[in-house]
Amino acid sequence: MHPFVFINAAMSADGKISTHLKKQVRISGDLDFHRVDRLRCEADAIMVGIGTILSDDPSLTVKSEEFRRMRLDSGRDENPIRVVVDSLAKTPPNADILRKGAGRRIVFVSGSAAAERVDALRTSGAEVVVAGGQDDARVDLAAALEHLQDTGVRRLMVEGGATLNWSLIERGLVDEIYVYIGSLVLGGSVAPTLVDGAGFSNRDDAPLLDLISIERMDDGFVVKWRVL
Repeated sequence: MHPFVFINAAMSADGKISTHLKKQVRISGDLDFHRVDRLRCEADAIMVGIGTILSDDPSLTVKSEEFRRMRLDSGRDENPIRVVVDSLAKTPPNADILRKGAGRRIVFVSGSAAAERVDALRTSGAEVVVAGGQDDARVDLAAALEHLQDTGVRRLMVEGGATLNWSLIERGLVDEIYVYIGSLVLGGSVAPTLVDGAGFSNRDDAPLLDLISIERMDDGFVVKWRVL
C-alpha cells in the first residue's frame, strides 16, 4: 500500500524543467503559483529528490497565510510533511527545508549513508529513515511510500526532480501527473526534462496516460493526466 501519488511540475514548451545549468527558472506566473500553493495545502506530504535540494534549496512551505490557516483550523500543521529522497544523506544541515517553516521533515536514506551525515541531519531536526537493506546504495521508494502510508500520509505531492520522477514512474508508483507548460523555449541537450533517468526501451514498456483536463493559465496551460 502507498499514498495517492501525483507529480506536479512546470516545464517549457520543449519539455525542460530548468536550464542547462540545472538552475531553477520561472516558467509559470502568479495564477499557477497559487494553484501549486493550493496543491501543497491539500497534500499530506511533499517529496523531492536530493538533486532538487542541492540545486534549488527549496523550503516547500505553504506560502499563503490563508492556506496555512486552513490547515491549522483543520488540526494539521501549517505545512505538509516535507520529504527528501537522499540515498547518501547529502542534504546540508542548513538547507531551507530544514530551517524554514513549521512541521515535520523526513529524509529517506539508504543503508549506505554515512553515519556522521545521518547524525547531522537528525541534529538539524529531520526524521531520518533508512528505506531498504543495509547494503543498498539507493532508497527503496516502495518501502519509503509504505512508511509514509503507515504514518498517515494519504496524498503525496512530488515536486521533482527529473530523476526522482523517473524512478517513481519506472516502479509504477505514480497515480497522476500535473504539468504547467509555459510559452518559452529553453533548449539544451543536458537541460533536465520532466522525466530523465534511463528511459524505457520501447513503447510497450512505457506507461500510458489518460488525459483528465487541459486548462489555460497565465501564458500557458495546465495538463492533467492519470497514469494507466
